[in-house]
Amino acid sequence: MLTAQSRTRLGVLGWPVAHSRSPAIQNAALAAAGLGHWRYQLLPVPPEVFEDTVRALAAAGLRGANVTIPHKQAALRLADEATPSALSIGAANTLIFDDTGAIRAENTDAPALIESLPFAPRGRTALVLGAGGSARAAVWALLEAGASEVRVWNRTPERAQRLSAELGGTPASAAAPADLLVHCTSVGLAASDDAFAQLPIGADDLAGFGCVVDFVYRDRLRTALVNAACARSIPAVDGLELLIGQGALSFERFTGLRASRHAMRAAVGRGATGYDASS
Repeated sequence: MLTAQSRTRLGVLGWPVAHSRSPAIQNAALAAAGLGHWRYQLLPVPPEVFEDTVRALAAAGLRGANVTIPHKQAALRLADEATPSALSIGAANTLIFDDTGAIRAENTDAPALIESLPFAPRGRTALVLGAGGSARAAVWALLEAGASEVRVWNRTPERAQRLSAELGGTPASAAAPADLLVHCTSVGLAASDDAFAQLPIGADDLAGFGCVVDFVYRDRLRTALVNAACARSIPAVDGLELLIGQGALSFERFTGLRASRHAMRAAVGRGATGYDASS
């Protein structure tokens, strides 16, 4: 049996996952921490074999894995143990494997979102677009941080209603103004996506929000949503900065060492603000 000391591999589970920048930022953090012999890799896994694959990872030499679309809720369901926050959210983005093969689930999306915001959510209103694992983390985190109202929109209204009933949000049929807009759908992941044609807002509607957060990222390019916010001088947080935030927290769970966010940002060409250093 491989022990934790002999397991020096990590990865990110998703479908698709080829776009992920997690290997770049995590391998940079590993090198900065003196763990250059460790490796972090892409783990493309379709939903139909997700559980069988995850249960085999510890024996294959993995110590832990991040989880992305569409597996975050499934990751929590198969865990043997989960943190209270992951259980409350109903989704996990971090799995840790112990020497017996048991799986521990955590959620670092929620704290990463709160620490990325330019203002405290307490007493503020928010609109969350989406109803998947990232949306669940966003709704839970904002309510836990004291937001006065968190509205939830989804292309399938029943999913928004179900998420709201479970976590305490308010289902929304339209995108009314709020202090904070958090985009958690997959729209914008592909370069060909017309984000404003698929979401319930137009670029000019962003003026009704005090901050825009987009969980989606496209390598070093800002998404259309973040570009539109910046063009209107609206504070914006993009998916790469959220990836670095949640990735740093996951790294610390995997290794027990502090992650170098400077090294992580440098690995994707970012400055201290989290935006493209060349912009």
